[in-house]
Amino acid sequence: MPARTAAAREQSVRAALDTVYDPELDEPITDLGFVRSVTTAPGGKLTVHLRLPTSFCSPNFAYLMASDAKDALTALPWTREVVVLLDDHHDSDLINRGLAADAGYRGTFGAEAEKDLEALRLTFRRKAHAAAMERVLTLVLRADPGLTEEDLHGVVLGDLPDTATTHALLRRREALGLGTAPTDPVLVDEEGRRYPPGEIPLRLRFARSIRVSIDGNAHFCRGLLRTRYPQSAADQSPRAAEPYAAEPCAEQLFPLAAPPKENVS
Repeated sequence: MPARTAAAREQSVRAALDTVYDPELDEPITDLGFVRSVTTAPGGKLTVHLRLPTSFCSPNFAYLMASDAKDALTALPWTREVVVLLDDHHDSDLINRGLAADAGYRGTFGAEAEKDLEALRLTFRRKAHAAAMERVLTLVLRADPGLTEEDLHGVVLGDLPDTATTHALLRRREALGLGTAPTDPVLVDEEGRRYPPGEIPLRLRFARSIRVSIDGNAHFCRGLLRTRYPQSAADQSPRAAEPYAAEPCAEQLFPLAAPPKENVS
């Protein structure tokens, strides 16, 4: 295979894997350093090895990422045989056999697969949306000190600046099937319904707790991966600069209140 063709194919592989997200951390597996190696061969054969921060990472998360990676790579027009292998996990053999046989999650784990992965995927998409919404709205509040939290009830997508943070929110809304028109409200629940103004401080604080949890887990898992595989540091992309470094603590921005009665994550 000519060097130019091989390089172009590897670039297309990396771009495809950019679309595969860790469901819990809400970041591409490429940015996290989870892609260990990519090998292309004549005839359209492709082999990708994945690695995770620990050997005991949740098997359903591990399978979901490996399966999504195989689907994304199989969709490339030049691939004829795609092999995705998960390395050094306590269920590596089981997961790799299931992927090779296209057995699906239930076919791979059998009786251990209590629930379908789509329910898990939906839960984490909702969490990712809540976190992305909180990031955007915190920036809106900080950009206009005269704006109150209750005023966010009237903020629509068209009011948001053209930034990566806004684009990230739009992607997560699309994943949930929520509206992305300029006139659609920003602060909504997972069904796209506006919150009453009186609930906004509480809902923001709850969304903020989700965002802090996701960000904290992402930092922790990146560090674990570098500890387990020191060479992985070169494969991790720096996290996008957070606009929160100098922000007040959560209690200052969102006064203490009882948690919502229903789970809106």
